[in-house]
Amino acid sequence: MFCAGAALAQGDAKRGLYLSKAGGCVGCHTQVTKDPKDAVPYAGGRALKTPFGTFYGPNITPHPTAGIGKWSEADFIRAMREGKRVDGSNYFPAFPYASFTGMTDADLRDLWAYLRTLPPSGRASQEHELGFLYRWRIGVSFWKWLYFEPGPLNVDQKTPVGRGAYVANALGHCGECHTPRTSLGGMKRDRWLGGSSEGPEGKGVPNITRGRLKWSESEIRDYLQTGMTSDGDVANETMGEVITNTTSQLTPQDLAALVAYLRSIPPVESEKKN
Repeated sequence: MFCAGAALAQGDAKRGLYLSKAGGCVGCHTQVTKDPKDAVPYAGGRALKTPFGTFYGPNITPHPTAGIGKWSEADFIRAMREGKRVDGSNYFPAFPYASFTGMTDADLRDLWAYLRTLPPSGRASQEHELGFLYRWRIGVSFWKWLYFEPGPLNVDQKTPVGRGAYVANALGHCGECHTPRTSLGGMKRDRWLGGSSEGPEGKGVPNITRGRLKWSESEIRDYLQTGMTSDGDVANETMGEVITNTTSQLTPQDLAALVAYLRSIPPVESEKKN
């Protein structure tokens, strides 16, 4: 018998594919290899070096033991919304659930539906290599108390700036790299997108607030599509990957909304290097 409620709850895998691109999922969950053809998308292994140690992106294919094949949709939504593992313990915030928590329920269902279509990979997820003081997941509860606000992002996605805020902050998680952090790794909300001298892999990340990003709307759009600036410079390796996997894959409407949002951000001064 047809059940309208069940049909409405069913995620849209095709739309989930788009959301996976907007969220940059493949970059964090695919190991970097000498030959890109040897990399298995979403099978994990990508290393992220931080002041707290090295984190490795896990296998999120639907393999029943190596991946997330035994998860339910509720398990997935809990991970993205609350930063909680299936056993109830905390995920480390290197997994940017502090941003993904802002996704709508519908988008989370669609993304889950897409992940279920991936070819299963038996590649085992690697254990993180963390300093002794940072290995304990119980300590993340204190971090969450300080820095984590769970729940969908409260913006009007019917407006260009509102939709752009959603694309940038909930999906693209731009603030995870472009916002400076405290000594405990929390984003400094009062310096949103103000750049950092110690971004991913210890590299500097530019201030992209209004007045600091001195580009026109067309220059920002072209850069996010091609990785080239108006004076012929090219994006560095890290941002180049984001452009290839994410921003160049956005629809024209979402790209325009993202640019509108970036042009609306109040300016903040860049932090000086220590």
